[in-house]
Amino acid sequence: MNQATNKGFVEGPRPSGALRWFLRAPIHLYKAKLGWMLGGRFMLIEHIGRKSKAPRFTVVETVSHDRESDTYYACSGWGERSDWFQNLMHDPHATITIGTRKFSTLAVRVDTAAATPVLADYQARHPAAFKELFKRMMGRPYTGQDAIRDLAQVVPMVAFKA
Repeated sequence: MNQATNKGFVEGPRPSGALRWFLRAPIHLYKAKLGWMLGGRFMLIEHIGRKSKAPRFTVVETVSHDRESDTYYACSGWGERSDWFQNLMHDPHATITIGTRKFSTLAVRVDTAAATPVLADYQARHPAAFKELFKRMMGRPYTGQDAIRDLAQVVPMVAFKA
């Protein structure tokens, strides 16, 4: 059952079973040096567990790549409760792999003002994926440009400068 949080978005259940396996399968592609098959649309984030202190891996969608500053952006589709997001907020050191490119960096949380144009660009490039993200995060259908700012206020976005 979905439950509204004080952050304004709807939390669904954490992925488990077959969905969890499916979502984690791309990690094995990257570990087998086959991450190039996913192109630039996805990134592998290697980070340190905040409790275990062990290396952790997750693959997330690359929301945007600002070529001028060589900065990549990712959103936590499961909100602030996502383990990878919490781990990076605890220890921002990360190693990012996108395609065949790999670099070490610090994760920086992006504020609402900076996240809004990044999400607007993502919405223009991937309208169907954006509408699904919006509906899942906000619990209501996408209604236009003002809704992008609403989403930017509640979806955590992280920047990784190469």
